[in-house]
Amino acid sequence: MTDDKLISRMQAVQSPIIPVVGELIKNSPGTISLGQGVVSYSPPPEAIELLPKFLGEARNNLYQAVEGIPPLLTALKAKLSAFNCIEINNDSCVVVTAGSNMAFMNAILAITSPGDEIILNTPYYFNHEMAITMAGCRVVLVETDENYQLRPEALAAAITPKTKAIVTISPNNPTGVVYSEAALRQVNQICRDRHIYHISDEAYEYFTYNGVKHISPGAFAGSSDYTISLYSLSKAYGFAGWRIGYMVIPKHLLVAVKKVQDTILICPPVVSQYAALGALQAKDEYLKENIGAIAQVRQLVIDSLNHLQGLCTIAQADGAFYFFLKVHTQMNAFELVKRLIQEHKVAVIPGTTFGMENGCYLRVAYGALQENTAKAGIERLVNGLRNII
Repeated sequence: MTDDKLISRMQAVQSPIIPVVGELIKNSPGTISLGQGVVSYSPPPEAIELLPKFLGEARNNLYQAVEGIPPLLTALKAKLSAFNCIEINNDSCVVVTAGSNMAFMNAILAITSPGDEIILNTPYYFNHEMAITMAGCRVVLVETDENYQLRPEALAAAITPKTKAIVTISPNNPTGVVYSEAALRQVNQICRDRHIYHISDEAYEYFTYNGVKHISPGAFAGSSDYTISLYSLSKAYGFAGWRIGYMVIPKHLLVAVKKVQDTILICPPVVSQYAALGALQAKDEYLKENIGAIAQVRQLVIDSLNHLQGLCTIAQADGAFYFFLKVHTQMNAFELVKRLIQEHKVAVIPGTTFGMENGCYLRVAYGALQENTAKAGIERLVNGLRNII
């Protein structure tokens, strides 16, 4: 029997689903994965071209500034101004992180004490829920509407004296929806009025379709004192393994965030920071062409998923590279995922991982596939659901 003294806080944290599904894929050779949220394309050549500069300076082998190397911070401030309409001023600052997952953990540890509450919208991004639990805080879940859009009144009603932040993700993982400017303004105003933080995860900021525009709450007038914005190079620049993200935080949180980052990381990987600096110098065509190719795959996926009408409900998703399917079945979502892999050689992620316990939901990711592979994978998914359900 396990001694209670040996039980750690980690027992309360869910296991990451991606490795679990990965093992099922490994045991079923030939499976096409519509699971992990990554892109198929490589970093821009400008990222690689800057690496000799890193290698040419011996001091780069030493620790660098906790918050990031100055040239990268300067480039990020310019990007934030041009794309996000966020001006870094005396009330805010930028911190480079090892991916935006780390930026989220930095934020949670900086603003909370054990027992505090963080509000997440469901379906949530599973690593957010895991980080909050790891920090000894309580996750408070608020359902989105039938189209996975924000319900500001419900978010306001969920706030208690222990609430420290509301988290929004737009474009959204896992649903692919993009929140309206009006809804984001409403949530941001609630956070201002109730003296809590608005944590805005914008990892998919470049992935919007049908003329939909990305909105950054950090650009709203007067919001810099309570808005924490999280960004990533992993998606748009094909940088997943390089582990570079960044956060825009109120200046009053800088000391706390630096304590967290210095303890866990000391400094973001300097070689990756040089690559990131190069990536930000990529020509506009790099993002335009690669995201344009994903948009084509997206349309192909939509056309195929339309054959599931009656079997699934699929909400409109104008961002990221996900669709979130509500499957009309009593079957357990993970059992359905296992059968799709074992019997039809296609992998998706169960909705239970994202906090959807009532009903059977599947997240379909299409960013990592070339057009032909995506077509084959979606056809397998459609056929599998028709045969199983």
